[in-house]
Order: sequence, then structure tokens, then C-alpha cells
Amino acid sequence: MLTEPSARDALVAAVGREALLSDPASLELYGQDVFSIGHRPVAVLRPRDIDTLAAGVKAAGRQGLTIVPRGGGMSYTSGYLPGAPGALVVDMAAMDRILTIDQADMTVKVEAGCSWAKLYDALHPMGLRTPLWGTLSGIRASIGGGMSQNGLFWGARNGSMASTVLSFDVVLADGSIICTGSDVLRPFGPDITGLFAADCGALGIKAHITLPLIREASHFAYGSFAFDAPEQFTAAMSEIARAGLASESFGFDPFLQAQRMKRDSLSADAKALVGMMRAQGGFWDGLREGARVVAAGRAFLDGATFSVHTIAEGRNQPSADADMAAIRATVLAAGGRELENTIPKILRANPFPPVNSMLGPSGERWVPVHGIVRHSKALATIKAVTALFEAHAGEMERLGIGAGYMFLPVATTGFLIEPVFYWPDAQAALHKNSVEAAHLARLRDFPANAQARALVEQLRADIIAIFGRMEAIHFQIGRAYPMKERTDPGAWAVLEAVKAAVDPESRINPGVLGLW
Repeated sequence: MLTEPSARDALVAAVGREALLSDPASLELYGQDVFSIGHRPVAVLRPRDIDTLAAGVKAAGRQGLTIVPRGGGMSYTSGYLPGAPGALVVDMAAMDRILTIDQADMTVKVEAGCSWAKLYDALHPMGLRTPLWGTLSGIRASIGGGMSQNGLFWGARNGSMASTVLSFDVVLADGSIICTGSDVLRPFGPDITGLFAADCGALGIKAHITLPLIREASHFAYGSFAFDAPEQFTAAMSEIARAGLASESFGFDPFLQAQRMKRDSLSADAKALVGMMRAQGGFWDGLREGARVVAAGRAFLDGATFSVHTIAEGRNQPSADADMAAIRATVLAAGGRELENTIPKILRANPFPPVNSMLGPSGERWVPVHGIVRHSKALATIKAVTALFEAHAGEMERLGIGAGYMFLPVATTGFLIEPVFYWPDAQAALHKNSVEAAHLARLRDFPANAQARALVEQLRADIIAIFGRMEAIHFQIGRAYPMKERTDPGAWAVLEAVKAAVDPESRINPGVLGLW
């Protein structure tokens, strides 16, 4: 129960008992993210509409509680963890409605708790989607979380999530509601919407989000390629991005692709492909593709040091095929070779799988760290990260820590590098709440491993320092990435002034981004 009766009574009076959670299991769950455990909140507010949200925020502020907004819970940088006792966590999951889909004006308005998968499922039959249409965790990750934390995967050719939004309805620290802009174009004058985008919930709580729509592609081409050295795949991926040839382009180092091969199911892959081809009107093509997945097995990547996977989209098949031919030529010129294109087909067939990959294939803990660098810095960054792994190889092997990385271009200007760690350690409540029960039952729950976790934390910090030297930027900054130190002092002063204007008592998520 709430620790202070006066705060409890005030919140109940404002929002009703049904909108509050205060049982021990809920407080444990909402006090942790994928990587860290923070302070347990005093309660969890689960509003069902914007008015309840505003009333709860207003009441919490009057009771002296800090207010921490939470999206789908899939982040790992302590961005939604209470930094101190006495916090009210706001879980937006119950506000998950799609409010309007306007096919004439090409906009969609959603409540912030709507998942990327739910929005995709609603738009796809209409032949529509948003420019950025989700992360791989989109079955749970919310659109509000994506707008606050920023991020990408599907549609990365168009930039990042927070850069595509048109406007927000935001609840400020005093419970007032503001609309940040126009639903025609962004911006209308100074970019007020942009101030609340990628803020990790530091400036207010996003309640409603309006996004632009684009027409879904109707034809696709797929390509997978192997490279022997980072020099080759960075050159190829950067040129593919600069030319705008691929709607999706991503790759893995040998360790990470081996982890994926251990985890995936051939029968599930084949079934997903059949379903996708049926949806595209090609039942027999789907059966053939499913058979090819089973025939290819898991051996097609055995000779690949690094792998890159691409999808080209078009309004007709010759257009998609022409882009894939240009991708293939770029790869061959960089020294790559073609592989069976199973992986991009499987992912496109099932873009939002269960979030079972938040644990390793044997039940290991998992955590990424990332940076987005200029193309000209990508190779040097990868080499620096590799050198770090090599310097700690003996200690990592002794403690059972595995590490690899994913990489993908962002629009035409950025190159994302995401090192990933796996290590034997105890599962937390969030894992047991998120991973499918049947899958979880097959995994080992390791004992707590403070020594391995300490080394993972050290290596993550070392990689963040490498990214700093390479002038990288980051998504979901939270409390993990040093934003203030990497921001122009004058610009930081403007941000502090905005925080003081919208949250003068620093009630909303104090400490996130380094803002107090």
C-alpha cells in the first residue's frame, strides 16, 4: 500500500482506486527496467484517458511526489526508473487507443500507450504505415515511449522515430494540457513539438501523438550478404544508405548472428513466411519460401564473418528489383558475397515477434549499448570496440560474458553501432513479466552473478566513452549517456530554461537527461 495515507487518499480522490496499483508485485515490477533495478515507486498510476492522467499528475504534485512516465518498459538506460524514493510511476499502457485515422489528410492520432504492433495491424490492411513504424520490440514497445526515448528499426531510411512526429498533446507538471503544434507540417514557427520529442519524459507526459502516414510498399526484394572484414561491410552499408537503396539495412557480427541462429525456430520461420506471402496474394510462393527456409537450415551463415541483410521496396516489382540489383553491385564492389536471403524475409514476415530475445538463448541476461556516428567514423568506432573486447577477452571468458554487435545506417547521415552483452545472471521480474511463459520455462534462471554484472557495467561505460570520443549521439539517453557534457553550453542553458518553465519544481522525472 502507499506509504503516506494523505498521498494515497489524494490520488484516490483524483483518479479513483481502479486507476492505481500499489501491491508489492506491481511496485517491484515498475521499479526496474531491462538492465537495472531502481527505487520502488509508492504507487503506479494507470490512466485510461487524458483527463484522468492530468488529474493524477496534478494531485501527485500537490502531495510532493515526483512523477515518472513509463512506456512499454523495453528500455535499459534507467530512463523510467525512480531516481529516489517518493515517486509515482505513470504507466500509459491503458491509454492504447487509436483515436483517428485520416486517409484524406494522411495522419493518425493515437494515445501514447498504443504499441507499434497494434498501430501497424490497424494501418496495414489500408495500405498505410507511419514513416518509422516500430522497433523489433514493437509488440510491447509503445509509441509514446518511442517518441520520448527516440529509436528506430523499421523505416530507418527515414531517420528516427522522434523526428517524424507532427504534434503532441502533453500533460505538464501542474496538470495542464498543451498541444505542441500543427497536424499539417512540423514545425509551425519554432518547433515546440521538437522540444518534447526525445526528452525521456523530462518535460511532460505525452498523452496523444499525431503522426504522418505514407503508403505501404506493395513489392519487395531481399538480399543477404557476407563480408570478411569491417572495412568491407561499413563501406557497403554506408554507400547503400547514401544512395537510399534499402528501406531496411542491418547487420550482425559473428557472435550476434550465432546467438540468433541458436534462438530461432525453423518451423516458426517457415510459418511466418507462408503467412506473409498469403497476405501478398502468393500462397504457392509462400509454400516454396517456407520450404526453402527449412532446406537452408541454419548453415547458410556458417561461412560468414559478418552478415548484412537488406530489403528494397517499390511500387512495382521491377522497381524493387532494380534497387536490389544496385545493392548487390555495391556489395560486390566492396568485397562482399551473396547469401541465402532468409533472415530479411523472416523478419519482414513477422516484424514484431515476442520479446523473448531480452534473454539469451540459454536464459542469459542481455543488455545493449549504442551510438550513432557519422559514416566516416563507423570503421574507427568498430575497431575501438573490438580492441576493448580483445583487451578483456580472458576475463570475459572466465565469467561467461559474450559480446557482439548489430549495425545499421540511419537515414543518409548516421551509422548505428550497438554492442550487445550476454552473461549468466538472475532474471528479474521484468523478464518474467515480458517473456512468453512457454519460452521462459525452457530457459535456465541463473543465480545472481555480481562479478559478471560488474564487468558488463564497466565495459558499457568504456564503450560509452569510446562513443564520446567518436562524437556519437544516442537514443534513450535516460541516465546512462552523458548528454550535458556533450552539449553546447549555451544550448544546455536554453534546455534548462525550458525545464524550469514547464516544470519549475522539477517534479517530472528529475535527473533524467541530467536535468534537475
